Amino acid sequence: MLHVTGDGVFEPLFRAAKRRAFHVEVKDSYAVADEVEALRRWAAGEPYQMEEQPASWKAWDDLMVETARRGIALDRLRVVTVPHSNYTRWLLSETHTRTEAGELVRWLPRHLADPADVPGDDYWLSDDDTVAFTTFAENGEFMGLSITTDPGIVARCVRARDTLWPKGIDHLRYAESEYAHAL
Repeated sequence: MLHVTGDGVFEPLFRAAKRRAFHVEVKDSYAVADEVEALRRWAAGEPYQMEEQPASWKAWDDLMVETARRGIALDRLRVVTVPHSNYTRWLLSETHTRTEAGELVRWLPRHLADPADVPGDDYWLSDDDTVAFTTFAENGEFMGLSITTDPGIVARCVRARDTLWPKGIDHLRYAESEYAHAL
């Protein structure tokens, strides 16, 4: 397994993709440094203007737009606990930026999935032959990617995607659902 860190860790993965990039998120909250201020303002009901967003957000959006324009399917599944954490509620309010950049986002309430089918870690699956686990410190800080092409690991990740993705609820439908509004 190759572990990569630093700025730009995602670019080679997406630029090498030929058909599909699938991401599964399984945590109910993260402590990604460039999201802290946006989350704080959202929780306080304060506006967060586009021009105030970190450069990394624009870089991500540009990478997603570029990847989608090449015809790569960008699928993101968020497995979430209901009722939602503040972080998940914030993500729900911001997911339109993901879909506008070309991602297809689905949500899966954790209680609707067999726990044995939900992976323990977030990952990107590229073209059914490369898995990039997104690694986090115990405090939730992003630490980089652990990348493998091991056929056994890839097969497990493909099975998880094929099992969970059909159960996911499209973002717009989910945002109007009882799950999104549960207290």
